[in-house]
Amino acid sequence: MTDSTVASRTPVTLLGAGAMGTALARAWLAAGHPVTVWNRTPARAEALAAEGAVVAPSAAAAVAAGRLVIACLLDDASVGQALDAADLTGRDLVNLTTGTPGEGRARAAWAEARGARFVDGGIMAVPPMIGVPESGGYVFYSGSRALFDEHRATLAVPAGTRWVGTDPGFAALHDVALLSAMNGMFAGMLHAFALVRPEDIAPKDFAPLLADWLTAMAPAVHQTAEQLHSGDYTKDVVSNLAMQAAGVPTFLRTAEEQRVSPELLTPYLELMRRRVAQGHGDEDGTGMIELLDLRRRG
Repeated sequence: MTDSTVASRTPVTLLGAGAMGTALARAWLAAGHPVTVWNRTPARAEALAAEGAVVAPSAAAAVAAGRLVIACLLDDASVGQALDAADLTGRDLVNLTTGTPGEGRARAAWAEARGARFVDGGIMAVPPMIGVPESGGYVFYSGSRALFDEHRATLAVPAGTRWVGTDPGFAALHDVALLSAMNGMFAGMLHAFALVRPEDIAPKDFAPLLADWLTAMAPAVHQTAEQLHSGDYTKDVVSNLAMQAAGVPTFLRTAEEQRVSPELLTPYLELMRRRVAQGHGDEDGTGMIELLDLRRRG
């Protein structure tokens, strides 16, 4: 890579040299972007300095080094603390720190009041996936569309980009929604393994069956989306809620027989029984969302 090629790359200021921040910095360095990095504990940035990054003595100095500023810190409070003394006038701040939708919106207003454009991000990847296109990792972005369009090529270097809207809270909302679904899946997976664990069933033999079953069930998200869109929770129902609820005692007795706590399942099963008791046994499970929506419950 020639000096002129490197010079043509957008300089990147990165606040945070933890595992994810380091992976991001290495991806930009490998692509020829000049990188200025700051970390609260300077020693954590030494490895990046050896790879060509400039280590700034303070967050304010790092921000002063370039227009595009990426924050990848512990939490929203640490972003505010790091940037408290920085001049953000004319800067483009991209916040890749994990946070809530409300924090994203508040941080956008905070940044804009200080003269910066703002985009929030939600990273759907772990550090080893960063800088590896075939890994499938990507980042949700929301906020200033002008900022995103201008820097999209640079932002796409570490991972794919997915724009989800001008509402600064939408990136975090998409991030947490997907992670919430993942955690629900992991809960069911752990319960399944717990049930078979006491028996002469090798986990490695059971795992492919479980993976295939979860994969086969995954397309149900599209039917759920269609039912939510139409408001008709009885549309195209194959196994209605009453039928599903009838199986609850079997799930619980099996857990009892296997000496397995049902605590990962019982919240979902209880919602199922409540919805049936309300007279909605002909619906799909989609209707249980009404029990979760606190705005509708008053």
